[in-house]
Amino acid sequence: MRRIPRSDPSPHFLPAETGKPYRFPSAPVKKLGLLLVLLLSWSLLLRAEAASVLLGIDVLERMRFAPLTGKRVGLITNQASVDSAGRPTRLALKHAPGVRLVALFAPEHGISGDIRAGRHVSFHRDPLTGLPVYPLYGDTRRPTAAMLAGLDALVFELQDIGCRSYTYISTMIEAMDAAGEFGIPFFVLDRPNPLGGRRIEGPLVHPPWESFVGRIPVPYVHGMTAGEIARMANQRGWVSHPCTLRVIPMEGWRRDMVWEDTDLPWIRTSPNIPWATSPLYYVVTGFLGDLGADSGVGWTTAPFQYVAGRDLDAFSLAQEINRIGYTGVQALPVGGEHGGAAVRLEISPRTSVNLTALGIYLASRANQASHPSLLRTASANGKEMLCKLYGNSSILTILTRHQSVGAIAAQWHASEQAFAQARRPYLLYGEAQAIPREIHYPRARPVYPRARPVSQEDQ
Repeated sequence: MRRIPRSDPSPHFLPAETGKPYRFPSAPVKKLGLLLVLLLSWSLLLRAEAASVLLGIDVLERMRFAPLTGKRVGLITNQASVDSAGRPTRLALKHAPGVRLVALFAPEHGISGDIRAGRHVSFHRDPLTGLPVYPLYGDTRRPTAAMLAGLDALVFELQDIGCRSYTYISTMIEAMDAAGEFGIPFFVLDRPNPLGGRRIEGPLVHPPWESFVGRIPVPYVHGMTAGEIARMANQRGWVSHPCTLRVIPMEGWRRDMVWEDTDLPWIRTSPNIPWATSPLYYVVTGFLGDLGADSGVGWTTAPFQYVAGRDLDAFSLAQEINRIGYTGVQALPVGGEHGGAAVRLEISPRTSVNLTALGIYLASRANQASHPSLLRTASANGKEMLCKLYGNSSILTILTRHQSVGAIAAQWHASEQAFAQARRPYLLYGEAQAIPREIHYPRARPVYPRARPVSQEDQ
């Protein structure tokens, strides 16, 4: 715990305002102050306890890993897969009594989360556990028979960001399909959706445009956890070979929670998702890169939080956004890359604006501000990726129109409502999911105490 420096206790300290010697408070005053401090501490403790979320891995630890006892386990994981105390899940399972963790599987960005988007992940040995790491974003994106040989269980625990185009859910779907084909039970250790469980936005994926950035027919922002999507996918035919599925749910998570409500630390999920708010901005500006515009990736400490492009008047665009008057949305003109100008976005996670529609609106403004337009100069691969991200080719027309955010969002309203109804049977969490008081679950001890190197036992 960080120590707070003590002030000078000398009774000869003279306050500048009075010039009179400082006198310590009388005993009754000190008692009253102590009581107030205790009351404040107690109220803060109750508030923290009420807001605490137990992850699926925390619940599994509390169960003494009983569902996996006696099994040879493979784990789909990366650096953000940790329990509430920050202990890597792969260490927790390796040291779990009765559990034999024998193989690790890495998604896009690798097990350390430092490989750039789209780059292949290679087979290697994990320096933390010494176990083999099979890549699920390389020559294959689906576990092979050889990778799964000898496993009694396949466990998925990746921190998703709540947006369809982020590939971790696609990795889960492919792994579920392989588990179903080879008769291996599949476990999901559930984690929060950082965008919350209420936000449903954007179009569905049309079958011709299904890809690894749009593997299943959910809206661009789906408002579900990985465990909930797994349940829905397994029962609605999104998995070719349905598997024997068990989700270890969280406790204490509610649908109205964004990440800052969870009392959990955020760990970078990939190179350009460094902050708990990064998923929010990813939704808004994720279309810009393939269009040929700039979202701040590669030259700022806040990737996806900027809008810049050829011939774009950042000052006018910032004024335009601010005049719309969306609560929780502000735009600031700032310096961009190579001396250019950009718009920096400041967005509250609780804003009611349709983030996906705002993103399409900004992409269309960047496209139309450029001469020639960005779409005219975009590569064939860039246009194809835009269609895959959006879910169909109509985005190529939408980007040429000057539509309001509301008009763009209205196009998806019917499908969003239909999806909200369709997902209901598979939801695991309601609006009030408090942790039962009688449990008194202690947070796991951190594996790496401060100022102590990694021990041989942890390696």
